[in-house]
Amino acid sequence: MSDLQVVGGIKKLNHQNYNTWETCMTSYMQGQDLWEVVNGSEVMQPEAEDANGTLRKWKIKAGKAMFALKTTIEEDVLEHIQGAKTPKEAWGTLAMLFSKKNDTRLQLLAKRAVVDNATGFVAAVQGWPNQPSLVEFENLLTSQEAMAKQMGGVSLKGEEEALYANKSRGNSKQHTTNGSKRNHDKEKGHQGEKSFHLGEASKNHGNNKKI
Repeated sequence: MSDLQVVGGIKKLNHQNYNTWETCMTSYMQGQDLWEVVNGSEVMQPEAEDANGTLRKWKIKAGKAMFALKTTIEEDVLEHIQGAKTPKEAWGTLAMLFSKKNDTRLQLLAKRAVVDNATGFVAAVQGWPNQPSLVEFENLLTSQEAMAKQMGGVSLKGEEEALYANKSRGNSKQHTTNGSKRNHDKEKGHQGEKSFHLGEASKNHGNNKKI
């Protein structure tokens, strides 16, 4: 019996799909005329049988509802409702179980948003007219985190490129300065040599004149 073999095509309840399962099971129970014993006006077992066979009819409907519930949930979830006496009790137990799980999960998501500096995004989502489901919200938060990381990478890359450009300009400026200084020193050297030669020539000319 595969994990996907279900009543009315409904995938078995696990720890991830309660909202979907609950919606499908509600429709299934209503279609099978079982909803009244699950969460309607016939949730309480009649105290005694009457001429119309009310107790017998209720037990039949309750048995069908319990069978539908127990065969559309995974074994590790089934243990939570094994002691339930009525469909109402089983249904309520599952609702409470997964409501607590969702509350805990929502708290973890809220903490995750604070850590990832996504509180502004969360506030924006809370202002939407149609609120996303918990799964949809988690997917949105994950997408937001991925986008933030991507933008952070682009920003970092831009800063690195700017730093490299500034460093290159600094090296170029230093090279130009050093080159100018070398040219200046070279020119100064030429001027010194020229002055030296002129001095020697003037001295020789004076000596020749004395002779």
